[in-house]
Amino acid sequence: MVFREVGQRIWTSSPLTQARRGALRAGTSALSSTYSVYKVHPATWRFTATHYQPWMGDFARWHAWMTCQLASLNVPAYRAHLAEHDWRFRWWDLDNYPPTDKESYVKRHTEAQRSRRGVLELRGTIVDESSGSSGTPYNWVRGRDELADVHRNVAGFASLMMRGEDRLFVINAYSMGAWATGTNTGIAMAKIAMVKNTGPDLDKIVDTLRHFGPEFTYLVAAYPPFLKDLRDRLDAEGWDWPAWRMHGLVGGEGMTEALRDYCEERFLTVRSGYGASDLTIGIGGETDLTVWLRRALLADHDLREAVLGPGEARTPMIFQYNPLETYLETTPEGELLCTLTSTSVLSPKLRYNIGDEARLMDWHDLAAVLRANPEWQLPAREAFHKQGMKLPLLLLFGRADSTISFMGANIYPQDVENGLYTDERRAAQIASFTLTLEDRDGDATSQTPTIHVELRPEVALADAERDQLAADVRTGVVAYLARTSRDFAQSLEESDRSDDIDVRVHAEGTGPFAGQPDKLKRVYLSRDGRSS
Repeated sequence: MVFREVGQRIWTSSPLTQARRGALRAGTSALSSTYSVYKVHPATWRFTATHYQPWMGDFARWHAWMTCQLASLNVPAYRAHLAEHDWRFRWWDLDNYPPTDKESYVKRHTEAQRSRRGVLELRGTIVDESSGSSGTPYNWVRGRDELADVHRNVAGFASLMMRGEDRLFVINAYSMGAWATGTNTGIAMAKIAMVKNTGPDLDKIVDTLRHFGPEFTYLVAAYPPFLKDLRDRLDAEGWDWPAWRMHGLVGGEGMTEALRDYCEERFLTVRSGYGASDLTIGIGGETDLTVWLRRALLADHDLREAVLGPGEARTPMIFQYNPLETYLETTPEGELLCTLTSTSVLSPKLRYNIGDEARLMDWHDLAAVLRANPEWQLPAREAFHKQGMKLPLLLLFGRADSTISFMGANIYPQDVENGLYTDERRAAQIASFTLTLEDRDGDATSQTPTIHVELRPEVALADAERDQLAADVRTGVVAYLARTSRDFAQSLEESDRSDDIDVRVHAEGTGPFAGQPDKLKRVYLSRDGRSS
């Protein structure tokens, strides 16, 4: 014990600390510089993504360890965090570094304390604000070099997704306020396309499309509900869709296959990206392969069990991501940890837990699963060759608390959305919805899942029509749950109450939607039990 304490004091002595700091800084800088070669141009980014090998993931984990160790030496907040967890240095052991999160790390330390050397660089630094979907909005600082990396990564991915499309014109419909997504998307897309930052303004987008005409290929970047709003608006104006080439790129929240199908009845493709204000906007993105896989998981029980394991009722969003930039891992509880490995990151993100449940899967492991069945392999191969990305897969379930439980089964907002948008006529009438668990006939001892549906502004329904819409919504949601959730299907057999889902239809801005600000990121789950 004495020898261990003496050794620890020697190891942490000032001369050795300075030597370790210099070696780690040189090592991590060398790795970051090596990585940066593939981001010089979108074409080199595409080459790396299509030639990724598993050994690169091991290399990325080593780099993540070096990033955490360097932060233990030059980030004051992280030093304090490690001391609180009685941390002791161990070579090459990434698990040795305790995870960070918003509560235990971000809220307890200032921006300067979470920056390298405790200094918050001012020139070129941009402050982003989170949307506040998980509570009070937070501020996040990003330096000039860090933002340049983000823009190159987003541009590289978008160029791969839009490969073969000429005369690309990006309509950036994200908010242009303090949120990270809007401004960074506009800057990134300008590297590969002509861009107009309209923000979420339907009139402005329609005017832009009419002015420039159908000679361009349009990529509309927006939140998923807004892309639906745009489709509905253009439909209402009698848009000549076959004359236009229009794609959708969505982010900021999850998207169901029902909503994708609804939008892709007009848009050529709709793909989603994954990011977080806490971390970066370019963590991962959907490809043709991941979209095929997600749809196949909904339709094929055997494939679902082969990929997700037995008994998993949830269907994740599926992205491909680059561990060389964003090293991902999961906790024993299945929550996602992220380490941004570039030395350009102003405020290092170190095994950061954002609260999302996820699983990770290597592309080569997925390929081995698919080879077991030609009915899986052939369509998967066709989808893969569209982009040819061999990057690993992120299977994202979302936040663990985004659900309500009823009669032994979990109901997620995604389940409701899938049930809502399976019918085109019904989907065109709906602006938004929220899911809650409410007292049954005023009895607090008996609760019922309740879906509140808000109509679009131009939709006016008589009482009988509202009753019919509510019945249709209930039928669609119950049918989807019975098809995809074994727990729900079992409960239907065992209890008459299991399909007792209440649906209430409201005019725009009434009921639980009254007095709400015009939020671009919708609230799909309410826990306060309010209703009208």
